[in-house]
Amino acid sequence: MPAIAAVRGVETMQHLTEIGRARARERDRRRLLEIILAEAVRLTGADGGALYRVDERGDALTFEIVSSATLGWSVHGTPSGGLHLPPIPLRDANGAPNHHAAVAHAALTRRSIRIADVYAVTEFDFVSAKRFDAEHGYRTRSLLAVPMHDHDDALIGVVQLINALDAKGSVTEFTERHEGLCEALTGLAGVVLSNQLLIENLESLFGSLVNLINVAIDEKSPYTGGHCQRVPRLTMMLAEAAHETSDGPLAPFCMTERDRAELWMAGMLHDCGKITTPVHVVDKATKLETIHDRIELVGARFDTLRAEARIRALERRLAGDDPAAVAADLQREDALLSADLEFLRGANVGSERMAEGDIARVRRIAARRLHNRDGGEQPLLTDDEVANLTVPYGTLTAAERTVINQHIVATIRMLEALPWPRHLARVPEYAGGHHERMDGKGYPRGLSRDQMSWQARMMGIADIFEALTAPDRPYKKAKTLSESLAILGRMKEGGHVDPDLFDVFVRRKVWQRYADEHLDPTQIDAVDLRSIPGYVP
Repeated sequence: MPAIAAVRGVETMQHLTEIGRARARERDRRRLLEIILAEAVRLTGADGGALYRVDERGDALTFEIVSSATLGWSVHGTPSGGLHLPPIPLRDANGAPNHHAAVAHAALTRRSIRIADVYAVTEFDFVSAKRFDAEHGYRTRSLLAVPMHDHDDALIGVVQLINALDAKGSVTEFTERHEGLCEALTGLAGVVLSNQLLIENLESLFGSLVNLINVAIDEKSPYTGGHCQRVPRLTMMLAEAAHETSDGPLAPFCMTERDRAELWMAGMLHDCGKITTPVHVVDKATKLETIHDRIELVGARFDTLRAEARIRALERRLAGDDPAAVAADLQREDALLSADLEFLRGANVGSERMAEGDIARVRRIAARRLHNRDGGEQPLLTDDEVANLTVPYGTLTAAERTVINQHIVATIRMLEALPWPRHLARVPEYAGGHHERMDGKGYPRGLSRDQMSWQARMMGIADIFEALTAPDRPYKKAKTLSESLAILGRMKEGGHVDPDLFDVFVRRKVWQRYADEHLDPTQIDAVDLRSIPGYVP
């Protein structure tokens, strides 16, 4: 007999070890709870049982899972017809501990409870159990309730086992050995479950911090904030299209759920460095905008020129010049000033590429002189205003564009400074490569196509297409689908974006799905795939 007991003890320890390993590998918390209850039932030979967890407020036990061999209910599925049991309060309305319910008593005292026949005891209230028996034609007899604690001895829940069975299948009592086995099991399970909950909480916290960064960017710049939300969505659309591709260079590409989570995280953080970029650069809607649009200061100087022209006209009339000729000259000069100011207002918008002739005109206007308050003369436009107004395309000067481009350096530096877990280790590489080019002429590292992952190349396409179609940029009009695809096609031909991913993007109509979700209906025009540069249907 001692030898048999020793063998059983070794088998039990081996089994608990295997259970621990299995639980450590399990990522699904629901599945982990099922394993805990199933193994508790198996180790004790019970007919079934239930698992309760402490709710978030810590004042009640909520029903999670039920099992019953007699009723044909498995922990791996929902009971027939569904079973909804109300939470068991740990305290009453006055705050007094609830020792009337057996599972609540086990939770409150942190001690296991064994009952031979629940119908024969008066210490606990088993009205719910008797009602359950009446509704399902069952007979609850023996009971074992074992609390679960984490490594800090905080209550996690209670495992309740019903009706111990002997070798012949007859209902019997739970023994002290059953109690010990279940306590060993729940002790191990409590540590594993608390570790998993800790991981989930840390992941949730990290996800919230990522969202917090995007909210901060959003508050700083509504345009960039929208971009930070849309790029990860478009990236995932392209990634799923690549995952579903069964032929060509992308046929071997596939993603697991962890791969998806890693890419999504990179998409959410791809522009986090913009939190360091000055607002007046990020949101520069016009060429002369800093904290405010300086075109109005230029307009005030034109008003000064008009006033000076009127003074000169009055001086000429007082000197005896022909009034009609004076008036005609004044009218011509006023018209010229109005035309020049209107031209500068248009140049200030920067929505189209500026011609060389227009740049020269800005310089001619800038050379005009006006008197300042000290009686001296000054040019109509400052050197800084001329430099901004003659930007060939867009609203940013070369220096400001360098500041904008610096955001990706800041992004890489910020992300590489974080101690990423193994399953998120490639986030910095994915996020930091979306401004690189396939021909090695991108920034900040000048990587070529074969030096980049598929995921980084995907993010590059998503970043460009979102920017082309974005309706909320202050410095340009959103382009239509056909215009955006044509530009993206020319970028493929120019070695800017990955050609294979571009073909998947077009062929599997990733652009159409994105447009349906995010673009204004006025942007969604007819697209002729045969007319897209670089694309072969």
